[in-house]
Amino acid sequence: MAKILISAGEASGDVHAAAVTKELRRLDPKGEVFGMGGDALRSAGGEVLFDIKEHGVMGFTEVIAKLPALFKLRSAFAEVMDERKPDVLVIVDYPGFNMKLAALAKKKGIPVVNYIAPSAWAWRKGRAKTVARLVDKVACIFPFEYDVYKEAGAPAVFVGHPLLDIVKPELSREEALAYFHKQQDRKLLVLLPGSRLMEIEKMLPTLLAAAKLIKEELQGAADLLLPRAATIPKELLERHIAAAGVDVKIVEDHSYDLFSVADLALATSGTVTLEAALCGLGSVIVYKASPFSAFIAKLVLNIPHIGLPNIVAGRQVLPELLQDDFTPAKVAQAALDLLTEKGQARLREDMAFVRQRLGENGAVERVARLILSVAKEER
Repeated sequence: MAKILISAGEASGDVHAAAVTKELRRLDPKGEVFGMGGDALRSAGGEVLFDIKEHGVMGFTEVIAKLPALFKLRSAFAEVMDERKPDVLVIVDYPGFNMKLAALAKKKGIPVVNYIAPSAWAWRKGRAKTVARLVDKVACIFPFEYDVYKEAGAPAVFVGHPLLDIVKPELSREEALAYFHKQQDRKLLVLLPGSRLMEIEKMLPTLLAAAKLIKEELQGAADLLLPRAATIPKELLERHIAAAGVDVKIVEDHSYDLFSVADLALATSGTVTLEAALCGLGSVIVYKASPFSAFIAKLVLNIPHIGLPNIVAGRQVLPELLQDDFTPAKVAQAALDLLTEKGQARLREDMAFVRQRLGENGAVERVARLILSVAKEER
């Protein structure tokens, strides 16, 4: 019976942590999974000791403001390690905090499995060496990620991408079309402003202004839907929508079904752009950080694109509008170009290519078995 401490710090990590937890409980029904996550982890049978709604943060300057709370959180994790003596710590994404947690676990003699590891291939390869010193296994989800970590001396294992197991529409196409009232003569656009409160404040007003321009250009023949992330209060979204003066419907479920029938997404850069791509939905990818965060990013980023579908494809298949280019007019124009018949045909072809590049299904089970093997060795 394995005792597994898990740490996922934001909505996308919560999804991955939940999928692995569900598989862990299938393989080891008497085992325990507890730690930091959100509603997804809780639904999968994990014990949520620290809720991600209180801890999501992005950007360099934003992290500094959160430091006192993060120090307190690390201390709370230390108490859990001492009291419940887990067999293994599983850290999922959220590298700024989770790598410090890994260092803490190492001092206490608790082995660490890093799942959704720091993007050393994107930011700086030196990070891979730091990971190699702190963790016992790195579960790599991209082939090029495996190469970077292996070169750095990390105990890397290529497991494949978990979204191939997670992203599965539940409804038939006909049922999804009816559920979301998709009309043949109207475009269906999805707004994906992010899963963090800071992202909503920074991205949503501009996305709403762009959506308004798109709707005007299409003479009203467009419907706008916004799937609400569990980490975002509905009232906050409603307040922004009302201020923008545009008709947007907030939806609470069947996101993958929505992606499978929508025409285009306007999306903050993140995992959700890859989830959408796996459903065949293309996005106009946007992002805006503080000026200081953007300056630092330019210094350390060593890849030409930030959107995951573009990174996976190895070329730009979706437009990216970042920093000063992230304006309502530019987002609207990029979207209108992709909503043409030619644009839609190219998107379908490119999104199929992205899916093909991610390899085989079964990553979640492979990660769960890896975690249990490390826990067994510890016991």
